[in-house]
Amino acid sequence: MYQSFYGFKEKPFTLTPDPAFLYLSKQHEMALTMLNYGLQSEAGISVITGEVGAGKTTLIREMLDNLEENSEVGLISNAHSSFGDLLQWVLMAFNITTEAKDKAERYQVLMDFLISNYANNKKTILIIDEAQNMDADTLEELRLISNINADKHLVLQLILVGQPELLALMQRHELRQLAQRVSIDYKLKALGYKETVAYIKHRLVVAGGHKDIIDKYAIAAIFYHSGGIPRLINTLSDFALVFGFSEGLKQINLDIMLDVIKGKQEGGIFPMIKQENKEQEKVRQLVMQQKNIDIQPASNGEDEDELNEL
Repeated sequence: MYQSFYGFKEKPFTLTPDPAFLYLSKQHEMALTMLNYGLQSEAGISVITGEVGAGKTTLIREMLDNLEENSEVGLISNAHSSFGDLLQWVLMAFNITTEAKDKAERYQVLMDFLISNYANNKKTILIIDEAQNMDADTLEELRLISNINADKHLVLQLILVGQPELLALMQRHELRQLAQRVSIDYKLKALGYKETVAYIKHRLVVAGGHKDIIDKYAIAAIFYHSGGIPRLINTLSDFALVFGFSEGLKQINLDIMLDVIKGKQEGGIFPMIKQENKEQEKVRQLVMQQKNIDIQPASNGEDEDELNEL
């Protein structure tokens, strides 16, 4: 809709993970380094966690795009609590078809597949995304599968990707044996203000536009209301460009951005700020000093005062 108006070759703020737009903040670069190190050093189990929309899946896709040719990857992208037979899902992830009737037979099929790959000098990697949705019994079954690596030969590498709840789950006493086998773990946090500025400008330029299409005060509001979560940054930025295009505006300023944020929040789906952190507070105060505009949403108390005046 707005691509030609702003000079973009493609949309800069899509919600689907796209490694072509990958912005490597220091922490994302570290997470990617840890993932690659885990593969190269033959770590048995690696764990990457982070909030919803923090960029975990994009990192995994970037890693997959740069894997060695002698790697075979199985991906379970939508883990859930009612998995049933995990072995069956693992076999499906590697496109292995079998008429095995019970778990023992399916386990042997998987073992034969892994040993064949190892004998042919191929790495076998199983990635489970949204792993926080797995229950304790399924994670324990995953540990039993990892027993394939009991001797000195590593025939299967596991990468678990999930939200912070995955860490809490793996810290449970009954899963301590699985936790002890984790060689690599990293937790992605939200972007800071400076990283948010760099992230937005990076995506604008990669898409073929000018880095200042969204001005610094609008970006400050985006950071404040997104909390630095990349997916929420994308949501607000994309909607702002749609709004700007409809109004024939070549640059998104603070007034436009606040109208966009208000509209998103009135829709009832976009999350409201419950409590600002120190960096959000600092950014809000700086905008107040320089623009005399408070980017913080009205509190319930202010709403009540307005109602009392009616």
